[in-house]
Amino acid sequence: MNVSLQNIDKVNALLTVKLEKADYQENVDKSLKNLRRKAQIPGFRQGMVPASLVKKMYGKSVIAEEVNKILSDAVYKYIQENKVNILGEPLPNEDKQPEIDFDTMDEFEFLFDIALTPEFTVELSANDKVDYYTIDVTDEMIANQVKSYTQRAGKYDQVDEYQDNDMLKGLLVELDENGNTKESGIEVEAAVMMPSYMKNAEQKAIFAKAKVNDVCVFNPYTAWDGNAAELASLLKIEKEEAVEVKSDFSYQIEEITRFVDGELNQEIFDQVFGEGVVTTEDEFRNKVKEGIANQFVADSDYKFLIDVRKMLIEKVGKLEFPDALLKRIMHLNNKDKDEKFVEDNYDKSIEELTWHLIKEQLVKANDIKVEQEDIAAMAKEATRAQFAQYGMMSIPDELLENYSKEMLKKKESVEGLVNRVIESKLGAALKSQVKLENKTVSTEEFNKMFE
Repeated sequence: MNVSLQNIDKVNALLTVKLEKADYQENVDKSLKNLRRKAQIPGFRQGMVPASLVKKMYGKSVIAEEVNKILSDAVYKYIQENKVNILGEPLPNEDKQPEIDFDTMDEFEFLFDIALTPEFTVELSANDKVDYYTIDVTDEMIANQVKSYTQRAGKYDQVDEYQDNDMLKGLLVELDENGNTKESGIEVEAAVMMPSYMKNAEQKAIFAKAKVNDVCVFNPYTAWDGNAAELASLLKIEKEEAVEVKSDFSYQIEEITRFVDGELNQEIFDQVFGEGVVTTEDEFRNKVKEGIANQFVADSDYKFLIDVRKMLIEKVGKLEFPDALLKRIMHLNNKDKDEKFVEDNYDKSIEELTWHLIKEQLVKANDIKVEQEDIAAMAKEATRAQFAQYGMMSIPDELLENYSKEMLKKKESVEGLVNRVIESKLGAALKSQVKLENKTVSTEEFNKMFE
């Protein structure tokens, strides 16, 4: 067997594999013997089929199978041992490949097109300036987060006078054109509604400061701007019927229910941050601010990597790629798409590939490695961040452990965690190598950067 590589240019190569009969015959003989032992052919006992008949029946397919096995091993062994940096997979050459006939040939020659990785060097120094955006944690953000905690500890109280956002329950009765109870009209007992959700301001105002036992006359159709779903829900009829009901209704208020936030006290402090971690409202608000700021760090680091990526791609410049071969690979990987898909998406894929190669080089240069404990720690961090979105800051280690273990059972989750570990370590390394232009921005300003 002979394997050789010919460089066509800087990014294209031709890999040639020549196989002689001696390279595959032993494997073929073993396979045929195994087939003979297992073959069940009418007229012969199992294991007694003549070797010549087995060879005649299966010889060609066995040779093809064994040659392909040896060929595949030879190609990848050569690439690995000679440290050939390739993009994608080797593809059979479409122009120079000799015809293969397993019936008549003993020696075979296979040609493969190889896409070579372009050579380049990427470096960072303290002369490289990159903006690093810190999102300002405002008093409003802290107040909103604190309110969400007190709301979770809140309760519903029965009150005597209506205020905006209160919930009403009462008797709803359809009226005729004279303002009297309509004969055979709609009547709903214990009808529940929230006037604050009405679309019409005038109708909403009818309930301002209304009290228990008051009777309010209003028009549901006007109040909810003819919304079929809202009307059907209130009147307890089908949507098609509801949009035809445009009468006034009387509503005798039986109950007014108001949601009251819980008190900001030690019980909430302990629920959010753990028992005894904070003991005063000021400490609690400072801890809340710290938590919000920590959540924003991931966003800041993400933006930093985007800006570093842009800078490095500009630094490296336009790399030379084996376009024709990469388009072939892209088309083979997207067989359900047409040629137009490849043309429309090729430039974007090259941009992603360029960044991938830059990142690979930086990871190697900074000796970044991903250990199992890194993946487990990132799984916990991802789980903790998910809970934090719901305001749950103090999560027991056992719960974090259980949730993260479930995450680690899924292959796609592990792959995502590995990438996050790499980007986290790479971001930390790069931040120490460049000059950071620190800027504090509002969430609105920060979000606009992604529009």
